Amino acid sequence: MNTIQVREAAPEDLPQLTDLYNYYVIHTPITFDLEPFTPEQRIPWFKEHRDGRRYRLLVAQENGQIVGYAGTGRFRDRRAYDTSVEATIYCAPGVTGRGIGSLLYGRLFEAIKNEDINRILGGITLPNDASVALHHRFGFRQVGVFTRNGRKFGQYWDVAWFERPLRI
Repeated sequence: MNTIQVREAAPEDLPQLTDLYNYYVIHTPITFDLEPFTPEQRIPWFKEHRDGRRYRLLVAQENGQIVGYAGTGRFRDRRAYDTSVEATIYCAPGVTGRGIGSLLYGRLFEAIKNEDINRILGGITLPNDASVALHHRFGFRQVGVFTRNGRKFGQYWDVAWFERPLRI
């Protein structure tokens, strides 16, 4: 395996981040977005995940290419939810199963360990055994399933919700 570097995302990463995400938009039910994005359309998302404190966005890079990213962002916009963050993680197709997701989550949770965060939350479109296993490995526990709550590719999908405290 080549050396994977993990670092904070930078604005110049946005085209590669957008391409990586668009793969999942176009080819999978993992995200409920239905239309691909341009990098310009992803600027608000990028900014929401980069306050340098509670909200972080890390990228994994190999040979100049972004092969994955993980971040935390706002869970809900009401202030009482401020100590909860929603985690997101995506790996490029073709690199899954190499430990990149674990590397990213490990670094992400280390980066936010001293922030005022009570809970990290995550939603996973089912079925997705790899993502469920990754979240269990990092101490998440499933707290519920929203059944048939998203329609993509002509069918309905369930979303399992997971949570963990920041400090476990």
